[in-house]
Amino acid sequence: QVQLVESGGGLVQPGGSLRLSCAASGFTFRVNGMYWVRQAPGKGLEWVSSINPAGTMTNYAESVKGRFTVSRDNFKNTLYLQMNSLKSEDTAVYYCARDRKGSGRGQGTQVTVSS
Repeated sequence: QVQLVESGGGLVQPGGSLRLSCAASGFTFRVNGMYWVRQAPGKGLEWVSSINPAGTMTNYAESVKGRFTVSRDNFKNTLYLQMNSLKSEDTAVYYCARDRKGSGRGQGTQVTVSS
């Protein structure tokens, strides 16, 4: 059974940082590209970042480029998202998923950026 469990969210002030984690199980993590998507209040799902199976190629939405860094540990079956210089518009529930549309995503972790 495929399971994705996100963690690491919280309340942070503008300009602050958070590191999200996603623990994966039930599938062969190391051969799958992985994705972060998010959903802000009242809005649809938005793709945030992608990483290839080896962790050697990454892509980012323009809105987070230069501030967010995606990485993975294929030995720990874990995906990460380091978020720096957070802005109020980054407030959302963040999900990891196995495709860009967010299919099969986990329960998500809430990130709130507010002073």
